[in-house]
Amino acid sequence: MATTKEAEGLRDVAADLYLEINQYSPEELAAERKIVRRKLDRIIMPIICITYCLQFLDKLSLNYAAAYTFIPDLHLEGHRYSWVAAIFNFGYLFWALPANFLIQRLPIGKLTGTMIFIWSVLLVSHVGAKNYAGILVLRFLLGCFEAGISPSIMNIVAMWYTRAEQPWRMCIFLGFNGMSTIVGSLLGFGLGHVNDIALKSWQLIFLVIGLLNFVWSVVFVGPPIMLHCWEKSANLSFQLTFMPDSAANARFLTHKQRVVAVERISKNMTGVKTKQYKPKQIVEALLDIKVWLLVLIGFATGIINGGVSNFGSALIKGFGFSSIDATLLQLPNGVIEFLVVPTCGLIATFGKNVRCLTIMVVCLIPLGGLLGIRLTSLEHRWALVGSSWLQGVVGAPIILVWNLLTTNIAGHTKRSVANGMWFLFYAAGNIAGANIFNTKEAPRYFSALTGLIVSYCGIILLAAMLWVYMVWENRRRDGLVTAGQQTVRDAEEQAVLEGFRDRTDKENLGFRYSL
Repeated sequence: MATTKEAEGLRDVAADLYLEINQYSPEELAAERKIVRRKLDRIIMPIICITYCLQFLDKLSLNYAAAYTFIPDLHLEGHRYSWVAAIFNFGYLFWALPANFLIQRLPIGKLTGTMIFIWSVLLVSHVGAKNYAGILVLRFLLGCFEAGISPSIMNIVAMWYTRAEQPWRMCIFLGFNGMSTIVGSLLGFGLGHVNDIALKSWQLIFLVIGLLNFVWSVVFVGPPIMLHCWEKSANLSFQLTFMPDSAANARFLTHKQRVVAVERISKNMTGVKTKQYKPKQIVEALLDIKVWLLVLIGFATGIINGGVSNFGSALIKGFGFSSIDATLLQLPNGVIEFLVVPTCGLIATFGKNVRCLTIMVVCLIPLGGLLGIRLTSLEHRWALVGSSWLQGVVGAPIILVWNLLTTNIAGHTKRSVANGMWFLFYAAGNIAGANIFNTKEAPRYFSALTGLIVSYCGIILLAAMLWVYMVWENRRRDGLVTAGQQTVRDAEEQAVLEGFRDRTDKENLGFRYSL
């Protein structure tokens, strides 16, 4: 088998399993596909959803802490708090490219579990922060170790799910950002009423969230746990284990199911994972117009996220609410995100070539909310709060752009570089977003709101340009297939094999872009 693998020029980590596909009949493969997908949805999806929920809760912890005495206790008045919010993203920016390099080179399950453990320790360490310098160091390090989590989860989804299945599932796990907001709002509100212990409310917030992450890191990389469920009057036993690195070491699948798992995603034309780094693909990523359009959308969404996630409490307090109420009033924001983002995923999954269009349409919702905040007077504070709740929808364009990255960039080095560039610019946008909110403009923040409005308009324009480019490229490639007198089926089969040979989307002319 190894000789055949070398003869085919396959370097993919799942190449051995891919070469076993022909040992099974089409009927045998078809019979197992639904079973495998159900197992993935029952095991992989809950793991990544909880992980993402906790990671976003980490980011929101600063926002909830700011609703209490965090700022005066650490002397963070003026622009100091803005820099504390921004330095997380400097760490994110600093480690974005190295993180994606490590994701390609190292076992992804073990790497992700290690990152969760380290950031849980850093969060607990926030409790001991005494001054401006100390909290800056902790936030920078936290940004470094969280820089790899989103691209890790993107890669995990791409290695387990087909193109058609990815949008909804990616939107589900990002929808858990909304669950983070719900949990964080209730947690922040509850801990704000604790006054009879040595720790202050903001310290308790960091401590509790840090401990939650610590427990989850143990679950993520811990020993297998046997769970028993009752399904359709049958006793169903399955194994919840640490996140597998690929189908090759997925304990919850039989050997045949591992082959089927690889066969399922083979039509993505991107393979599973190749550890070899190719300089030629780096150059291609830097010269690809698709990559730059996606990266610029990442920068714009970063500006929005950096502003809203760090100044949500301050904005609502400015409408005339108390600190503790400002924390609780962010809960509906999370509910809206938890409902809207997966809905956008359903539309993108079952609609044909509507991902770019969905991005453009969904951006109109928070854009309308920003215009409402910008134009409504402070006398109508509930109208202002209602408009602020719409800002959670920013998760929808973010996750749909991630899906466009995972499905339309082939070549593992190229995708690694493209992902790194996206998160680099996203981090830079978060830094800009955190600093366009000038406390001197409180409570209206007119300059910041204008910046966010321009960012949404930019996303809509860039998504439209991306759609036009990919439509043109798909039509050009269809013409080449026709001119070469090759059938569509033969072209698809060749494209699948080229994916396992680690060909890029530019090199693989059978590759078609998902719009």
